[in-house]
Amino acid sequence: MGITLGQEQPTAGAQPLPQAVTGIVRLGALAPRGRLLISVLLLLTIVGFGVLGPWISGAQDPLRIVGGLFDPPSRAAWLGTDNFGRDVFTQLMYGTRTSLRIGLLAGAVATSIGLVIGTAAGFRGGWIDEALMGLTNVVITIPSIVILILLSIAVSTRSITVMGLIIGVTSWPWTARAVRAQTASIRAREHLDVARLSGAGTLALIVFDVIPYMLSYVVMAFVLQFASGILQEAALSLLGLGPSNTISLGVMLQWALLWEAVRTGAWWAFLPPTVFLTVIAFALLLLQSSMDEVFNPRLRRA
Repeated sequence: MGITLGQEQPTAGAQPLPQAVTGIVRLGALAPRGRLLISVLLLLTIVGFGVLGPWISGAQDPLRIVGGLFDPPSRAAWLGTDNFGRDVFTQLMYGTRTSLRIGLLAGAVATSIGLVIGTAAGFRGGWIDEALMGLTNVVITIPSIVILILLSIAVSTRSITVMGLIIGVTSWPWTARAVRAQTASIRAREHLDVARLSGAGTLALIVFDVIPYMLSYVVMAFVLQFASGILQEAALSLLGLGPSNTISLGVMLQWALLWEAVRTGAWWAFLPPTVFLTVIAFALLLLQSSMDEVFNPRLRRA
């Protein structure tokens, strides 16, 4: 019998891979997408709980007193009451929404500042690069928590917007350094030479030819800044420097800490906000890592 050209013939003694092994290989190839789906579902659940929860439950005032000091969970209060007799479940919904808003604003501000400084330094080079990176290095050497505390003390009213801005303006340096390295690499590519020959200016080159090539990286940086903003708000709130006249996950932990909920065994006062902060941070970090594997062809091949 002849051998048809163009067809691969099995090697002598070779055995086909077991179906279980091929299934594992396929699952490994889809793992990044699976993690991406899990992280997105977790985030949608949390956002739905914080945004739609108060509207669905009809709870309008998280500061309304519904019971006594640290009443245990019951039908009237699903997660019990806090140190002032307020419903913990209602506070959890409003606190989740507040923490997400602060983290979103802080992440947007930090990413925007880092993107502007990083692209300007990496694209222009020379003394502009040295000046901007010198400023970035100076800011990095100062502990961010010290700046956060000083700025939080300096402002008279710590609203949600003010808290997001304070956290955002202290969190941009590492994004600026990373974006600067990416921009310096993209600047030497051939498509930028073609764009220069066509008469494009510096701003047009940055907006239309540099940023789109690192957009996936910028999105991943924003996700990390988002998670960092939420955790930094919780840290400031534990120190008594959180948002004023509102509820956040960090403020709930501060009240539980001040009124010794751990010592008295009132787990419902501190465990739910702790779990929610952990799940939010886990979902965002999982989203960032899965996006990295989806966008990076080297990691996909690996």
